[in-house]
Amino acid sequence: MGFWRLSYILILSSLLRLGFLIYGLVQDKYSAVKYTDIDYLVFTDAARYISYGQSPYLRETYRYTPLLAWILLPTTWQGLEGAWFSFGKVIFAAADIVAGWLLYLVLRMESGRIGREKSQHMTEEQALKYASVWLLNPMVITISTRGSSEGLLGAMVVAMVWAAMSRRPALTGFFLGLGVHFKIYPFIYAPSLLLFFSSTAHPPSTAFSARTRHFLNRDRIILTITASLTFTSLNWAMYALYGFPFIQHTFLHHLTRIDHRHNFSPYNTLLYASSAASHSPNPTVPSTPTLLSTQLPPLESLAFLPQLSLSAVLLPLILSTQHLPSTLLAQTWAFVALNKVCTSQYFLWYLVLLPLYLPYSRFVRRSWLGLAALGLWVGAQGVWLGEGFRLEFLGESRFVPGLWAAGLGFLAVNMWVLGGVVGDVGVMGMGMGMGMGMEVEVERGKGKGKGMGMGMEVEVEVERGKGGEGGEIKDRVGTSGEKGEIG
Repeated sequence: MGFWRLSYILILSSLLRLGFLIYGLVQDKYSAVKYTDIDYLVFTDAARYISYGQSPYLRETYRYTPLLAWILLPTTWQGLEGAWFSFGKVIFAAADIVAGWLLYLVLRMESGRIGREKSQHMTEEQALKYASVWLLNPMVITISTRGSSEGLLGAMVVAMVWAAMSRRPALTGFFLGLGVHFKIYPFIYAPSLLLFFSSTAHPPSTAFSARTRHFLNRDRIILTITASLTFTSLNWAMYALYGFPFIQHTFLHHLTRIDHRHNFSPYNTLLYASSAASHSPNPTVPSTPTLLSTQLPPLESLAFLPQLSLSAVLLPLILSTQHLPSTLLAQTWAFVALNKVCTSQYFLWYLVLLPLYLPYSRFVRRSWLGLAALGLWVGAQGVWLGEGFRLEFLGESRFVPGLWAAGLGFLAVNMWVLGGVVGDVGVMGMGMGMGMGMEVEVERGKGKGKGMGMGMEVEVEVERGKGGEGGEIKDRVGTSGEKGEIG
């Protein structure tokens, strides 16, 4: 096995993050361009307010649950020559590693159509290679060690997936409720989780009442109650401590936010116009948003309609009974791509789920396609960043067609990749016997066959049936794992 051992990968992941943290301290001390993310300064300022017995929302632009500021309270401690200030970065980096370890556990579990058919256990080396897409990813390491909290949320989401794949509805509900409280978007996973915890037996009757009782099985009831209690309890506690500002800044703000800096979304240009109109010193001069507002609701209040229709309704209904982790990836990818605010930090929301899809991905089976997708995804960001640099640093007017066209290009790339993910999940649900494009040779009497199924090597053992006709698959390491007959 050599290099591919869990302990080796976790140690290497830790050392890489430690190296990035030390480099960040040096850059912050000696460079005019700081390594630490501005969001981390917002988090730590909010923690300082809490240490004084005040509300974290006294810190302007703090739009998060107070739990985050509580976690970072040690950053306000004195001593160790200011080293406590980096406590939050260490927590976020550690959460990255926990998420990677949980990814490894899920990958070693039964994959394929979980809960419906016998399936494969991936080898340690295979699982570690896929988990390393997260654990050894320089983009992930950089974002967390700069002080972004997305790794903490990623650990919660992967813990939720692990609990679901382990058929633990109460624990799944707890992590779902915690994740939604921490940052709203995981609520889109609720429909998929409910559909995933289905009964294996068919309803005894076609009557509506019988189907309703069949749908409301024990696991779904436990999941719903646990998620609701966790989410409601946390919100009630935070509201009791901090009042309406908690509701406003943690939840309501996101319905009308018009962040336009470093925003890859095609909505970016219109959000620039909305922001300019709201700060215009001459309200008598009509802006584009002002003219539109006489006929339509504000854009920032409507942008979620196509986003949620796809990510929270259509994709769960179509895909969730096929392969849960890949369905959650597709949902998250759609949510981020169609979000009116799309920054690099949000990419971690779907990157943390990517390793769970890759074993079944066309982008892995066809390496040229995967390289093309990666190149287009990175290249489209580069085009947008070039336009953004000319706008924000050089002061050039690059709104139309430059910035707007770059946003549309990045959206098109994301939709193309999403189409590939959805297509792969659909193939998983078709139960294509031995797997995609797999061939098996059977020797006379008893023999073994080998082939490629869903991007992984598959082995089967067959035994001739009575009279020399047909044969039954005795065992399989594949993606469907369903027993069948060989003619």
